[in-house]
Amino acid sequence: MKFHLSARVSSDRPEALEPVLRQRIPSGTVRREGAEFVIDSSWEGASAKDLNRALLSELRRAEKRTRLRAEWTSPDGTVERYFDYVRTQVRPPG
Repeated sequence: MKFHLSARVSSDRPEALEPVLRQRIPSGTVRREGAEFVIDSSWEGASAKDLNRALLSELRRAEKRTRLRAEWTSPDGTVERYFDYVRTQVRPPG
């Protein structure tokens, strides 16, 4: 399935994250706003949970103190929000 990602990534060392984000998100946009990165991209995967976990794990390999606030929209319009690894909200389509 294809998911749309809107996210904000913050860290104590944003310079360590930038190369990882640019490599991992070649087709979307990665914009830096102060100490945060704003991401808008499309991802292929089985579930929003799996994609979120994979992205955050990769970012934390580069910088341990990384925070991810993500909103994943599935093809049917369901929106799942995550703070780090924790799903905080699910909005059904409509």
